[in-house]
This record gives sequence, structure tokens and C-alpha cells, in this order.
Amino acid sequence: MTYDAVLFDNDGVLVTLVEQEVLRRAAAETFATLDVDPRPDHVDEMTVGVTPDALQRVCETYDLDPTEFFSLRDRHSSQRQQAEIRAGRKTLYDDFDAVQRLEHPLGIVSSNQQETVDFLLDHFDVGHLFETAYGREPTPESLHRKKPNTYYLEQALADLEADTALYVGDSETDLLAAHAAGLDSAFIRRPHRADADLDTAPTYEIDSLDAIPELVTSR
Repeated sequence: MTYDAVLFDNDGVLVTLVEQEVLRRAAAETFATLDVDPRPDHVDEMTVGVTPDALQRVCETYDLDPTEFFSLRDRHSSQRQQAEIRAGRKTLYDDFDAVQRLEHPLGIVSSNQQETVDFLLDHFDVGHLFETAYGREPTPESLHRKKPNTYYLEQALADLEADTALYVGDSETDLLAAHAAGLDSAFIRRPHRADADLDTAPTYEIDSLDAIPELVTSR
């Protein structure tokens, strides 16, 4: 099928993941900055996959303002990830050159921080390849907007003036968001997803970004 545009998730699709311990240290640092000695499970809850309910509950436990806490948490998380990028431990996947071969309008829709997405595009000098790139704002409201919500996908589609698009992701939430937005999806089975069982069937399943150029031009 032909598409008006191609959209990508970022982490685990275009760029490698950081070790979860890096993100956990960022969460722990957030509590420490606010002079809080948290329970270990609360640090875990604030590390990845934060939900609005979990944020509210954890902040109530320590009498913290959720908006202040989450803004600080996102800042520490982004700074830690930027350090990993500078150190060469978080980098573009080897098959990223396939993206450069695409002639379609391209965009990124990530659940990572906007600051992290912007830094990565600048650091690797690939921002010119993407006409739009969305990450989250450092606010509790962004937790309601992130995937599987279609909010950021719809923003990207509007920016690209695209009626049809392929969304390339590596998670169940990517597939759910794509399908809810009426988009075809490509699930990329990177090594960290080798054993993933999906409840949502993708339109395509691929092992590498090298498969994308043919998918988006075949009739």
C-alpha cells in the first residue's frame, strides 16, 4: 500500500534503549532533590510507564505537588538519557540508513520527553529528515495524552497534512494508538522484543527498518 507519510516511535525503533537502571537513578534523584526518602517500589513506579493514578498516589504519600515532582522527574530523566547519548551508549540503530532512503514526509511520535527527542535529533544531526517530532511535555497532563492515546499521533498527522500513514513501533501501546487513529502499523521485533506476545495484531511485522521502503511503496 502507498502512504502519505511514515511515522516512527523513537526509543527501541530508531534509537537504542538505555538500561532501566539509568532511568531508575533519575527517579531516585528526583526524590532526593525534594528531600524525600521513598519506598523502593515507589521509585520503581516513577521510573518508566508512569500513570496519572500512580503519580497522584505516590505524591500524596510524601505530600508532594504532582506538577512540580513530575517536571523535576522528567528533567532528571532527560539529563540522564542525554548523558548516555553523549557517551555513545544510546545511539541510532545500524539500520537507520533505511529512514534516509524514504521519500515520504516523516515524523516521530514518542512517549519520551520532548527535550530528549530534540536533543537526540540534534546530537545525531538527523532532525532535517523529520518534518515533525513529538515527545511529551514535562507535565502530568502529558500522561493522559501519551500512547495509547492518539493525541500526539493526530498532531503529527495534521502537521504533515497526511490522510494515510504507517506508524512503526515496538510496543503494544504503539499498535493500539495506531489502530485507534486509523493508521496501519508495523511492529519491529528488535532483540528486546524477541519474545513479545502481542494482543493487538499489527498490519505488518518486521525485523528491521530495511523493510520499510518496500512496505510504503508497494501497490
